[in-house]
Amino acid sequence: MSKTKRNRYSAEFKAKVAREALKEESTIAEIAARFNIHPNQVSEWKKQALKGLSDVFAGKPGRDDVAHEVQVKELHAKIGQLTVERDFLAKAFGR
Repeated sequence: MSKTKRNRYSAEFKAKVAREALKEESTIAEIAARFNIHPNQVSEWKKQALKGLSDVFAGKPGRDDVAHEVQVKELHAKIGQLTVERDFLAKAFGR
């Protein structure tokens, strides 16, 4: 019994395939054959592209922007904590 390896595709590759599917110059089967993937995968990536397209024009922050904001808040909290600790130790040792 052999295990099959799952393929992981880059975001660029997915976008390229979805872009081809959105052009509708070729059938889903032709696109799948050209990129050596299953036709269901082409359809799924096309749906995801269409769904995410409205977010581009909505001006909503993307996942990366939200993650970045969370990280900035955490770092600011850490800076504040370290500043308080430094001040406390400076007073304790008379500096």
